[in-house]
Amino acid sequence: MAIERDGSISNAEVIKRVHKQLDDEALRVVKAMPRWNPGRHRGVVLRVRTGVPVSFRLENSKKNCRVD
Repeated sequence: MAIERDGSISNAEVIKRVHKQLDDEALRVVKAMPRWNPGRHRGVVLRVRTGVPVSFRLENSKKNCRVD
């Protein structure tokens, strides 16, 4: 995913798929996040790419998904 210069999230996608419903929920949660602080380099606001690990705890198992 990318954090735009205004702090909004764009291009979010699931990199490590687990299950369609879990993947969809991870994307929903990430897209619902409030604006982030944008990246800066020497005082200049920049667009940055980053990833967010999303973990699900299911009954009797643990599944991990990565949104990038």
